[in-house]
Amino acid sequence: MATAVIMPKQGQSVETCIITKWFKNKGENISTGDILFSYETDKAAFDLESPVDGILLDRFFEEGDEVPVLVNVAVIGKNGEATVSFNPDQSAEVKAEVKAEAEAEAKVEVEAEVEAASSLLSSLDRKIKISPRAKRLAENKKLNYNNLQGSGPNGRIITRDIEKILSGTATSSVASSKMVQSNEKEFTEQPLSNVRKIIAKAMHSSLQNSAQLTHHMSADVRYLLEARQKIKSEIASGRINQDITLNDMVCWCVIRALEKFPDINSHFLDDRIKTFHKVHLGIAVDTPRGLMVPAVKNAGDMDLIQLSAGLKSVAEACRKGSISPELIQSTAATFTVSNLGNYGVEMFTPVVNLPQTGILGVCTIINRPANMGNNIFGFVPYIGLSLTYDHRAIDGGPATLFLKEIKEQIEAFRY
Repeated sequence: MATAVIMPKQGQSVETCIITKWFKNKGENISTGDILFSYETDKAAFDLESPVDGILLDRFFEEGDEVPVLVNVAVIGKNGEATVSFNPDQSAEVKAEVKAEAEAEAKVEVEAEVEAASSLLSSLDRKIKISPRAKRLAENKKLNYNNLQGSGPNGRIITRDIEKILSGTATSSVASSKMVQSNEKEFTEQPLSNVRKIIAKAMHSSLQNSAQLTHHMSADVRYLLEARQKIKSEIASGRINQDITLNDMVCWCVIRALEKFPDINSHFLDDRIKTFHKVHLGIAVDTPRGLMVPAVKNAGDMDLIQLSAGLKSVAEACRKGSISPELIQSTAATFTVSNLGNYGVEMFTPVVNLPQTGILGVCTIINRPANMGNNIFGFVPYIGLSLTYDHRAIDGGPATLFLKEIKEQIEAFRY
């Protein structure tokens, strides 16, 4: 029996999603767990996996289409199974257009049989086949689509065709004759993805609507590095199976500091400050779809192994596109850590994820000369720490003391 593939409802406020990429074509064999397509909401991007084995019998929407949630997107089954009953109802506008197109095509066929010499004229005079959404986009951008060859069924122009023209990755038949004269283009343009629009809006809003200041400090990480070596040895010997990273240890130290400075474990809400009794730690994750900041709920109640597992779990869910939308809202975390140490960044200014009041940037480790005692100097590994805070909620003194506490927690760390 054929199975419908529906557009999931990601969060209570999400009404529609945009299909960004199909990974399977009509007629392909599908296995349970295969990624069928990627889609975006107004908050994040996700991958949808096949719920069953079978053949992708039909796809009802294409890349770039905006699909209501809980609507059939495709159908999977066995060869020969009917798919008509799974096809979501089309709007009256689309139905009328399809009917008009069918009548126009029938008329062209008759005229072609009666008078072959006029077939070219008839094809030029017939109605341009373009979807309503693509037509609105073209008209809004003042794009002439009369000579554009569509990639949809029966040459129909769809949204993707218009977007390719606008981004410079494709040309209409008229424009292409001019492009032949030049083998190189000066530049290319492409529309922003929904995720990039969200990131851009959030970053701009954060800097525009808060008073942000960054303090920098370094911490001796000799004990952290010793702990890291012990953990590697224990994993190699089979005594433990959870790989605890330097970043996990730093996050552990941040949580301990937040417990001593609870005023920074808060949200600034213009006319009030909400201070949390639990630490819900946000962690910046770089994904193929863009930056995401998932929260590890109740991170302060976890031991080091549990925290490490929690951080890895939400990071992996973000990269796979399976993270819960509720966990990546800025209100889900009470404080955020962003680590660029692996990229060799020595110092940076992270941007506060409003309404949170602070974010810690973790930098790379640098060996610096230091007095080892008795006038003996050597090189000591220091990790850079960059604390950005909202000065509307936190003064410079408490912010500095909080950063110093993180430093002291790192330097006193023992495994």
